[in-house]
Amino acid sequence: MSTHDLTKTDQPLRKSAQRLRWFVDAFDQQIQNTEAQTGNQFSVDRGALAHVFADWLKAFEAQKPMREDDKPAYVGFAAGLMLRTLIKHKPVAVVKQPDNADQSNPAYFWPEGYLYVAFCLNVRGLVLETDFHAAQHPPSDRLADNRTWWSFRENVQQDPSLAIAFLDLFAGDEPEWSMPELFRTGRVARIAERFYAKEVAAPEKP
Repeated sequence: MSTHDLTKTDQPLRKSAQRLRWFVDAFDQQIQNTEAQTGNQFSVDRGALAHVFADWLKAFEAQKPMREDDKPAYVGFAAGLMLRTLIKHKPVAVVKQPDNADQSNPAYFWPEGYLYVAFCLNVRGLVLETDFHAAQHPPSDRLADNRTWWSFRENVQQDPSLAIAFLDLFAGDEPEWSMPELFRTGRVARIAERFYAKEVAAPEKP
C-alpha cells in the first residue's frame, strides 16, 4: 500500500489511524520501506502488534483533548505514545543485517528502534500535513547522532515514557522531559508554567 493509498479516506486521516486495519497496513508499508533502504530484514509478531494498537488506542483516548487548538499538538503526542507502546511490546525483531552494516549508524545500531521511530515520525508528518495542512519540523540532527541513540535506547529501557520526549527531539520539537506521558494543554499554560519555574528557581535578592 502506498502513502497515497493511506491518505485515501472519506474522513480525517487521524480518524482512520484509529482503526487497526489502517495501522497494520501503514506499519507493513514502513517495514517494506525500511528494509529496502537499509538492507535489514525483520520478522513481525502479529499478536504483539495487535496488542500495541489496543494499548495505544486506550492511552490515546485517555488524554484526547476537547479544544480544537490542542489537536495539532496532540498528533505529536499521540505519535510519541505509539513509540512508547512499540518499545514496550517489541513486536518486531531484526533477523538479518547487511554484512557491511555500520554499527555506528542508528539504522544498524538499533534496527527495531530505528524502524519504530521512522514509522512514528512518518505517520505524525502525514497526519499533520493531511488534516492540518501543517508541515512537521525539519528532523533534528539528533536523528543521525549515534550518541543520542545510545541515550535513547538506554533511557527508554528504564522508562518507556521517555520515548515521547525523544520522538519530539528527533522531530525537531522541544521535548518535555518532565512527565512526558502527560499531555499539556494550551500554549498559555505552558508559558505560565515555565515562568513560575523560573521564579521559584530565582535566587533571593540581597
